[in-house]
Amino acid sequence: MIDPLTCQDAVARLEDYLDRELNEEEMRQVRHHLEICAACAGHFRAEEAVLQQLRDKLRRIAVPADLMARVQKKLGGG
Repeated sequence: MIDPLTCQDAVARLEDYLDRELNEEEMRQVRHHLEICAACAGHFRAEEAVLQQLRDKLRRIAVPADLMARVQKKLGGG
């Protein structure tokens, strides 16, 4: 059985849930809460949309070649 979360607990974990930084049990608890709580599910969809917009914008940022080379060198890849 899944221990129920309060709305406050679920919302507090949404960012980590979206980033998949919760352990398996916490992921299951948040997922279950989102399935049964329309208000929190709406909050989740809004946060998810903002995160997706941010990811889309970050993909469009061009990284200077010299920066990429320096990073790869520091990481041992070049």
